[in-house]
Amino acid sequence: MQNKWPELSYEKGKASYETLHMFTQILGKINLETLSWLNHSWHVTLKFTPRGLSTGFLPHKNGHFQLDLDLTSHVLQIITSIDESREFSLPGLSVAQFYKKLFRHLEELKIEVEIYTKPVELENPIRFEEDHLHHTYDLDQVFALHLAMLSMHEEFFRMRCGFKGKGSDVHFFWGSFDLAVSLFSGRKAPKHPGGIPNLPDWVAEEAYSHEVMSFGFWPGSKALPEAAFYAYIYPEPEGFKNASIFPEEAYYHKELREFVLPYQAIRVSGDPSGKLREFLDSTYKAGTALANWDREKLE
Repeated sequence: MQNKWPELSYEKGKASYETLHMFTQILGKINLETLSWLNHSWHVTLKFTPRGLSTGFLPHKNGHFQLDLDLTSHVLQIITSIDESREFSLPGLSVAQFYKKLFRHLEELKIEVEIYTKPVELENPIRFEEDHLHHTYDLDQVFALHLAMLSMHEEFFRMRCGFKGKGSDVHFFWGSFDLAVSLFSGRKAPKHPGGIPNLPDWVAEEAYSHEVMSFGFWPGSKALPEAAFYAYIYPEPEGFKNASIFPEEAYYHKELREFVLPYQAIRVSGDPSGKLREFLDSTYKAGTALANWDREKLE
């Protein structure tokens, strides 16, 4: 049996995560160029499959195509509605090589798409076609991350099922490289200040146009160098950072302005799913109560 909550090490996986991050940004930017705009940028997100991440079906001229990042067999697959396909292996490829291979195959399939090649939401990004720095792809680290995210997806989906107000699917944001689900109160929010690196302010303003609580997972970052779950509310109500949140390993991260629960805390517990649900439920209840959400109407 597969370990539903495998060990995740940011130290061991960091280089692979950074390479995978750029792979997903390339796929996400193809979504951006081929799909009509959906509120909160939901059209650009990647979807989880049992084997990895997918763009979902994309329109092109008189047909459709789909890009699948298979994190089980570690290949990129292109499939079309006219029974054509292409595939290439991921390990050993730099971001520049991945970019060139992908667009060469798309050209062979007569799929014409052009993307803006500068990564978003990163400081000092390297254009995809010039990025030979990121080339690490550790099969074990990538596979473990995918297995863990599949388990998280189940829990986020279950939580979403109890909410009948406006909410997102459980999806993968390639800009920030996180799995997330968001719930909305239905009321307008104050204008978001923006300021996200290499992201137009209007994108953040539209994404946070209404009051929202988001729950998700990051495999690690410079600000938080460990795999962890998060929960935040915008705008943040008075007293939220001092709320009593469970389990005891959860804490408020002052720099990120959100509650955080280390992945390791749930992994080593006797009931990982139950412990994660404790975190999701307690942050949701605290945030919605302090922000005066109409829970009777929304649940």
